[in-house]
Order: sequence, then C-alpha cells, then structure tokens
Amino acid sequence: MDKQTKHNQRMAKKKRIVDAGIAKAQEERGILILLKGNGKGKSSSAFGTMARAVGHGKRVAVLQFTKGKEDTGEYLMFKDHPLIDWHVMGYGFTWETQNFEQDKVAAEKAWEVAEKLLQDERYFMIVLDELTYSINYKYLDVNRVVAAVQGRPHDQTVIITGRGMPKELEAIADTVSEVKDVQHAFRKGVMAQAGIEY
Repeated sequence: MDKQTKHNQRMAKKKRIVDAGIAKAQEERGILILLKGNGKGKSSSAFGTMARAVGHGKRVAVLQFTKGKEDTGEYLMFKDHPLIDWHVMGYGFTWETQNFEQDKVAAEKAWEVAEKLLQDERYFMIVLDELTYSINYKYLDVNRVVAAVQGRPHDQTVIITGRGMPKELEAIADTVSEVKDVQHAFRKGVMAQAGIEY
C-alpha cells in the first residue's frame, strides 16, 4: 500500500469518528469554561475566546477580581468597544495589598456586580477573571458562586480563570483546561512587561 492510500484511509477513519461526535452533539446552550493551573495564559485564553464572541456580534461582560487600577493591555484594547462591558474591581494582587478586610470588601462588591451580570439575558458571555483567588482566600462563599452560575440564563456562557480552581466549580463545569507551568521568564530574572504580562 502506497503512502497516499495509507494517508487517505487514516483520514477517512478520523472523519468517521469526528462526524459521529458532531452528530451526537446536538444540544445548544451556554457552557461553563474553567481555565486553571499555574502556567501563564489563562486570562489570555479567556480574552481570546471573548474576542471570538464579539467578532460574531455577541455582547459580553468582563469582571476582573484581582487586577488593580493600572491599565492592562486587554483593558486598553477593549474598554471602549460597544459590545463589551468591562469592570475592574480589585485593588491589585493580594500580596501587594496585604489587607484582608479591604480585599474581602472589594471581592464582595465585585460579586454583587457579577450576580447582576449572571442574571442578564443580554450577555452571551461573562468572563470572571481571576475569581478563584477570592474564593480560595475566603473572601467569597463558593456555594454562592455555584448557585449564581447555575442559575444564569440558558444560553449564557461563563468563563472563570485562576489558579487553584475549587472542586465545586469543576463539578459543574462543561469544559476545564489546565495551563501547566513548565518554565517562566520571571524565574530567569526577566521583569514583567507591558504587552506580555499585562
């Protein structure tokens, strides 16, 4: 059997498997996507998916829990887009603020905004960026988060990013992706740079 014939047979088999999967996947609804892990790129992945939705004319909202008021590249790029509502709610990273009560109050205020977004049928997608820290540091009750996510409109997709994803969220998720930290420039002494880390 020649190389082309072998290739054709392999691709035909693959096509049958893919087509069977497509035929089986007939449900249409919003999904819960979790982007977790210690590697770089969780928020970037979320914003890439958000840009894809906006490209299709869908309305989205972003709520950043940990980012401070310093302008990030994604905020500068998208803040004036008519289909994107962007909320920067934190005071900065917790190791910088070192103020439990202040960070807890900020997280609670942010979650009040999030709960309203999660009830609003106008939004095709909600990105809850770095939400996991607020749960893991006990600023927010994970059961309250789960209830709001489960009670959202049928067609609304939610993306949650952050390290240490709570098992309660993984239990209700549709898609979970983990970004693994293999190597990072910071450990080689390279400082965080605008356009790369923020």
